[in-house]
Amino acid sequence: MDGTPNTPPTGIEPPGVSELETLAAGQVRTDWTREEVAAILALPFADLLYVAQRVHRRHFNPNEVQISTLLSVKTGGCPEDCSYCPQSVRYTTGVENEPLLGLDTVLANAQAAKANGATRFCMGAAWRSPKPAQLQQVAEMVSAVSELGMETCATLGMLKPEQAQQLKAAGLDYYNHNLDTSPEYYDSIISTRTYEMRLNTLESVRDAGLKVCCGGIVGMGEGEADRVGLLHTLATLPEHPGSVPINQLVQVAGTPLAGTAAVDPIDFARMVACARILMPAAHVRLSAGREDMSDELQALCFLAGANSIFYGEKLLTTPNPEADNDRRLMQRLGIAPEPGRAADTH
Repeated sequence: MDGTPNTPPTGIEPPGVSELETLAAGQVRTDWTREEVAAILALPFADLLYVAQRVHRRHFNPNEVQISTLLSVKTGGCPEDCSYCPQSVRYTTGVENEPLLGLDTVLANAQAAKANGATRFCMGAAWRSPKPAQLQQVAEMVSAVSELGMETCATLGMLKPEQAQQLKAAGLDYYNHNLDTSPEYYDSIISTRTYEMRLNTLESVRDAGLKVCCGGIVGMGEGEADRVGLLHTLATLPEHPGSVPINQLVQVAGTPLAGTAAVDPIDFARMVACARILMPAAHVRLSAGREDMSDELQALCFLAGANSIFYGEKLLTTPNPEADNDRRLMQRLGIAPEPGRAADTH
C-alpha cells in the first residue's frame, strides 16, 4: 500500500500523501477555502491526528497545557436569546439575576486560581454590552488581577472601539467573543445579535491591540457543513485568535437546546484536530462540556492538539471537572501546566 488515504464516505476527496506533508508543516495562513477545510475535517481519523500532532509539535510543547480559570463576575439577567444560555432572561433555568461582584471578591478568586496553577484569569459578565460605569468597574478588576502577574481575559458582550481601548489601557490581555457556529446556522441559535455584530466586536478588539479569544460550540444540532463554516470563518479572520475555545454544548433544562442529540465524541475530537491544523499557533482550548467528557476523550483531544483548559469547579454557571480530577488526569498523561507570564520573565 502507498499510504494514500481512502476517500471518506462523505465523497469529499481528501488530501494525498504529499498534501498531508504540506499540512503537517504547520504554516500559518488565513487564506483557507471552505473546500480545504471540509477535506481536512473529513480525513481518515488516523491521518487527521497524525497531521494535527505534527503541527502541534512544531508550535508548542506537546506535554504542556495552558490553564485558565473563568469567574462569572456578573451572573444572569442577560437580554439576549442565545438558545444555549441559562443566563438569558427569556428562559426559566433557575439562574438568578445577580449584581456585579465586588473588587475584593474578584481579587480573592484570582489569587486562589493562581495558587491552584492557573496562569490566565477570565472574567465573564452576562451583558449584551457593558455600560460606561460597568466597564470602569471591570477595568479596575483587570488592573488588580494583572498586578498579580496573571494574564487577564474578559467576556462582556459587544464592545465599541473606545471600550476595547479602555480595557487595553487597564491591562487586559485577551477578549473573548465567540462566533458560536457558522454564518448560515447562526440565525437558528440567536436572533438578538447578528453575526456581523460579533465580527465587528472582534475587529474592535484587534484594533485596540488586544488578543482575541474566539471559538464556537459543537452539538447544537448543526450539520457538518456548519462545523466547516465555523472553522473556516475562524481560520480566515485577518489574524488567527490567540485562543480558540472548542465548546461542547452543555444542555441546561429550560433552554431551547435542552434535549438536543449529543455530539459524537470522535466528531468532537475531529473539530479539535482540524482547529489545530488550521490555526497552528493558537491555543486550542477544551472549554465548556468537559464535565461530560471521559478521561479518554480528553486524552484524545490533547493528542489532537488541544493545549488549553478551563480549570475550576464552574464555567460561569455550568459545572466543570474538579481541579483534583484535572490534576490526576494530567499526571497520568505526563502533562504539565504551561508556564505563565511571571514564570516567563525569569
